[in-house]
Amino acid sequence: MLRRSFLKVGLAGLAAPGLILRAQATEQPRPGSPFIVTYFDLPGIKGSRDVTDAGDGTLWVCGQRNGTLGRFDPRTSQIKVISLGEGAAPHGVVRGPDGAAWVTEGGQNAIARIDDKSHAVRLFPLPAGRERANLNTPVFDKKGILWFSGQNGIIGRLDPNSGKMEVFDAPRGAGPYGMTRTPSGEIWFASLAGNYIARVDAETAAFTVVDPPTEGQGARRVWSDSKNRIWVSEWNSGQVSSYDTESGSWKGWKLPGDKPRTYSVYVDDADKVWLTDFAANAILRFDPLTEGFHSFPSDRAGANVRQMDGRSGEAWGGESGTNRLVRIQTVKPA
Repeated sequence: MLRRSFLKVGLAGLAAPGLILRAQATEQPRPGSPFIVTYFDLPGIKGSRDVTDAGDGTLWVCGQRNGTLGRFDPRTSQIKVISLGEGAAPHGVVRGPDGAAWVTEGGQNAIARIDDKSHAVRLFPLPAGRERANLNTPVFDKKGILWFSGQNGIIGRLDPNSGKMEVFDAPRGAGPYGMTRTPSGEIWFASLAGNYIARVDAETAAFTVVDPPTEGQGARRVWSDSKNRIWVSEWNSGQVSSYDTESGSWKGWKLPGDKPRTYSVYVDDADKVWLTDFAANAILRFDPLTEGFHSFPSDRAGANVRQMDGRSGEAWGGESGTNRLVRIQTVKPA
């Protein structure tokens, strides 16, 4: 069923008061390794969840457990903590074409825009009848329209210029989770409860469901590589799989170790695939060419990295269980 609605736009904190604090950085020794692993304790951020590049050397990070968004500068270790409003519980964050941070704000059942200059917060609530959508992942299409998922069975889109929001029922009900855009401009999402991935027609909002070959795999998050292949983290099966959107073929690889639980997936600019395994309390780097895994276990128990992102030479994750960010540098800094 299609639902259409024009938003009433809310404001949460015109000045968005924020604290400027200093993070503590700890480098994890890895003798002989080409990788440099650094942890950043984030004061003022509780439940450091999704993270993304802010475009100026800083990063945005969601504090899901205390309703905040952090603007972190790893060069100075300073972090500005921005309150998103009463009852906020931010999940996903993406940098928009306007430079602002756009957040799926599950606590207030709204999309939040945080200005990159003033840090003012503007809310776009979901329409009536779509309460408790359990908002998850946002992504912009090539026309600047924001698409987002909600685990309680919705896919939505928001025009940032007009404020028009449309919310659609997802196939098979509950489950929409991770979402990605391919270089060719296609929008894809994964359904954790539905055990599928799907393409969204950006014009008509029609869905094309694709079932992975492993039954009940628990497709959780998705990310596209430079060849328009969709990489899928399979929570239930403990696999990472890839779907070739041109040939329609699948490949899959089991993560190493006993009973892996694959949570997040991120593909860097070299088409290397980054994953997190909750069972191993580790981040893994997978090379599709050699089909080999490289493991980076956390130095603290219960790290629970639920999402990863990055920029050239750096992979970043939020340790939601330790209130930290972790950076893995693949290129030695100058």
